[in-house]
Amino acid sequence: SLLVPLPSVPPSPALHTCQGLAPCLPEEGQVNTSGPRLLLATLHPASGSSAAMDRIFSTLLLSLLILLQSYGVCGSPPQPRGTLCRTKPTDLVFIIDSSRSVRPHEFEKVKVFMSRVIEGLDVGPNSTRVGVINYASSVKNEFSLKAYQTKAALLQAVRRIEPLSTGTMTGLAIQFAISRAFSDSEGARVRSPNFNKVAIVVTDGRPQDGVQDVSARARAAGIEIFAIGVGRVDMHTLRQIASEPLDDHVDYVESYSVIEKLTHKFQEAFCVVSDLCATGDHDCEQICISSPGAYKCACKEGFTLNSDGKTCSACSGGSGSALDLVFLIDGSKSVRPENFELVKKFINQIVDSLEVSDKQAQVGLVQYSSSVRQEFPLGQFKNKKDIKAAVKKMAYMEKGTMTGQALKYLIDSSFSIINGARPGVPKVGIVFTDGRSQDYITDAAKKAKDLGFRMFAVGVGNAVEDELREIASEPVAEHYFYTADFRTISKIGKKLQMKICIEEDPCECKSIVKFQTKVEDLINSLQQ
Repeated sequence: SLLVPLPSVPPSPALHTCQGLAPCLPEEGQVNTSGPRLLLATLHPASGSSAAMDRIFSTLLLSLLILLQSYGVCGSPPQPRGTLCRTKPTDLVFIIDSSRSVRPHEFEKVKVFMSRVIEGLDVGPNSTRVGVINYASSVKNEFSLKAYQTKAALLQAVRRIEPLSTGTMTGLAIQFAISRAFSDSEGARVRSPNFNKVAIVVTDGRPQDGVQDVSARARAAGIEIFAIGVGRVDMHTLRQIASEPLDDHVDYVESYSVIEKLTHKFQEAFCVVSDLCATGDHDCEQICISSPGAYKCACKEGFTLNSDGKTCSACSGGSGSALDLVFLIDGSKSVRPENFELVKKFINQIVDSLEVSDKQAQVGLVQYSSSVRQEFPLGQFKNKKDIKAAVKKMAYMEKGTMTGQALKYLIDSSFSIINGARPGVPKVGIVFTDGRSQDYITDAAKKAKDLGFRMFAVGVGNAVEDELREIASEPVAEHYFYTADFRTISKIGKKLQMKICIEEDPCECKSIVKFQTKVEDLINSLQQ
């Protein structure tokens, strides 16, 4: 998951600020809060699930759309102006499977995952309390909700946990959590709308006992259950455990090595946010845009956002930016046909955000797998309609993942004058991949940046983050994006749109106001 840090702002009476990784939440009474929740993580060591890839890929496309559509009025990006998000008081119990099928280094990954979730919480006797149950053929209470009242003490206790290395009695562990871990004697608080009761269950195989009835009892007791599967997971078991709607309560990652990337999703699950724009708790002169835990200021069409991030100035004119944009799209077999259709939708949504003409934006498209194929060069199509029609006709290549060869093609051909590139016009490449490259990328990635091309790298699922960083322009943190879980991809889009527009005169870029209604409709359509 991608954790996007919010710039710090001076506190004011209307705002709340956060410390470190901890999310924040509005004062009691500002928002309606949901009932208790239970999170289940199920881990399996083998390779991936196609359903999870669907979810990851589709949300990534949606998020990139959001980013591209959220660029500031007249080119100035909306500035984060305030935050209001802290963790809701929660009784949190981790239920950790340490059966013999969980290798020691994999169990360490689970401990890291637990630690990262704890780091994002407000820990204390009056805020969040944490306990851990370790189970295999039997259940071991590592520590109760009342055992530790500081974050440091909890993290030390997690580091001391050792695996049990026997069977997999998941149902027994859930029953133990209901009857004992969440009892008053163990430090649990009386059920109340002001508190969540949450358990995160981590298991690596099919349970040796029943989970359906005990999970139903947990839900009937007001516990909301989230299930996370890893590798060769029994999705039917996860659905028996999870709460409705299942799309919101069942998650999947492909290996232990990426479970830590779900941390931010769980931090957000504990975060309660108020809509500061709706309540009027902002200082934007013209337009206030809400986002999770914050708000941003923007301006009406024909105005540009000033450096103070809240006031607007009238633009002097401008008809759009000159830009040569080439998509470099992974068409390998791991993407799969249905996801490739989502890639095409993603490309066309970005095209919709551009002013396409000979003097403004030009778009080119290259697909690669074991070989490289130019779908159409820069300048071949002079309007959005023709570009989008050509994208829809693009056939899926399948086969391998030769990202290095594709980057070399981008340098040698896509941005050449003979293929429509214009001298002196900014060149932007968006590389989209879902896996490790099967060839060497270092030289081509370096050359692209040395030539002044602005390179964005977007990865999903099994994409290798080191490769994404190698492709991305400086500063790398602003030019590469990765997500392992589709619900976290919404953080990607709002950065990418800001950076694709390259203009000295900020009044020459698109206004977010012009697209706001359209984007909301597109988002709703993609979500459905």
